[in-house]
Amino acid sequence: ARSKLQQEVLLLYKQCLRAARSKPGFTDSVRYEFRKESQIARTDVLRIEHLLRQGKKKLVMMKDPHVTSMGRF
Repeated sequence: ARSKLQQEVLLLYKQCLRAARSKPGFTDSVRYEFRKESQIARTDVLRIEHLLRQGKKKLVMMKDPHVTSMGRF
């Protein structure tokens, strides 16, 4: 049984990977960003929610057809 927050993170991860498919180099960046933050304690809800908001903004950016590169955040 996963918490609602865990489900949100996994959903965002899947959405980001799907969006990254059509852009060269984006898949590795998505994996890197999620792995980098994977050690956050489950109890650090504020930080996780903050990263979720950032990730959703990145997702919108990745879906933009005019975006061709992605910086680290």
